[in-house]
Amino acid sequence: MFDTLSERLGEVFDRLKRHGALSEEDVNEALREVRVALLEADVALPVVKQFIEQVRIKAVGAEVLKSVSPAQMVVKYVNDHLIEALGAESVEINLSGPAPVAVLMVGLQGSGKTTTTAKIALRIWEREKKKVLMASLDVQRPAAQEQLRVLGEQANILTLPIIDGQMPVDIANRAMQSAKLQGVDVVLLDTAGRLHVDEALMAEASAVRDAVSPVEILLVADALTGQDAVKVAERFKARLNVSGIVLTRIDGDARGGAALSMRAVTGCPIKLLGTGEKLDEIEVFHPERIASRILGMGDVVSLVEKAAETIDEEASKKLEAKIRKGNFDLDDLVMQLRQMRRMGGMQGLLGLLPGVGKVKKQLEGSQIDDKMLSRQEAIILSMTPAERRNVKLLNGSRKRRVATGSGTSVPEINRLLKQFKQMAHVMKKMGRMNPKTLQRSGLAGLMPR
Repeated sequence: MFDTLSERLGEVFDRLKRHGALSEEDVNEALREVRVALLEADVALPVVKQFIEQVRIKAVGAEVLKSVSPAQMVVKYVNDHLIEALGAESVEINLSGPAPVAVLMVGLQGSGKTTTTAKIALRIWEREKKKVLMASLDVQRPAAQEQLRVLGEQANILTLPIIDGQMPVDIANRAMQSAKLQGVDVVLLDTAGRLHVDEALMAEASAVRDAVSPVEILLVADALTGQDAVKVAERFKARLNVSGIVLTRIDGDARGGAALSMRAVTGCPIKLLGTGEKLDEIEVFHPERIASRILGMGDVVSLVEKAAETIDEEASKKLEAKIRKGNFDLDDLVMQLRQMRRMGGMQGLLGLLPGVGKVKKQLEGSQIDDKMLSRQEAIILSMTPAERRNVKLLNGSRKRRVATGSGTSVPEINRLLKQFKQMAHVMKKMGRMNPKTLQRSGLAGLMPR
């Protein structure tokens, strides 16, 4: 998300940095381009006007014009107002209240509401250690209740047994009663959606809200729908007093204007982002981190958090010991490839690193992607344990066997082995290096040349 906006703003700020000092006209010209970039990213016009005016008031002041690095000051003001527009600070789902607390999920059909319900349920169970019950109130869409039941099985989350013929309010009341009997802490109620906002949809959601008094009413909106999502959010906010927004499919939207607009137009905090199709691919919306990503500053905090969640500390210590002894082998490389995928794959990691926006196109041309990582893993797993420990065993006939077994080619195997030898060489040098020296020189040497 925000790739297009990030690229455009990067170009604007690069031009600003070429000036030793900025005149008021320089700032105005830059803000005109920022305005165009925001509009192209599908940000609502009223939001863009307010944003630009707020930045202009500060950016044309004497503080900027007399500063040592005026371009950096302009970037700072844009960053500050991006954070303000996105919500200033992250807001978690409210689960306070006597158990069981109800959370009402609303939104249009096709927005990913049912899958998001299961994602949130799994997140609450894993992070808050609260017992969760999911109930589908969708009696309109065929197999909607069955879909939630299947997702519940996959996530190991309780779902309300399906009784044919019950109406949404009755299902909601039964869910709350069942939750009390089973000692459930949180009940997630997945309401029906429509292809568009209509009176029947709103009346049904309002009736459920009045029946269960939810602590949260979360609007699930598809980021790909752009300005339509903003209009939907306005109507749901007006009728149901939505308390928070969950944006789905942000991995497929390069523009991201919906996120900027929905927060500003509705006043509702964006609480969560759906980052993929898997049940664990959902994360808290952090305005300051998103602003950093937009401006090409990266999101190192999220990168560290991902690492903390996925890295096996014991395995890392063993790998460090092997590196120090110069014993890095292909089994270790497979472990690293899998680790990279668990942390979001090549593209996911690159999006969190500062300054990567400018080299993304070069990386795309180099064909370094998740498919390549999968093919490399397939090659290694097609080798015998002895071959993985000692690559010198891989003669021509063995390489042909590995190529057949992995569905790849001998040239691909040769490229992998060349990269591995380069990495092993660097790892060996790292093992002999003083930790302070390693900190100064960094890990640039790990990349194949």
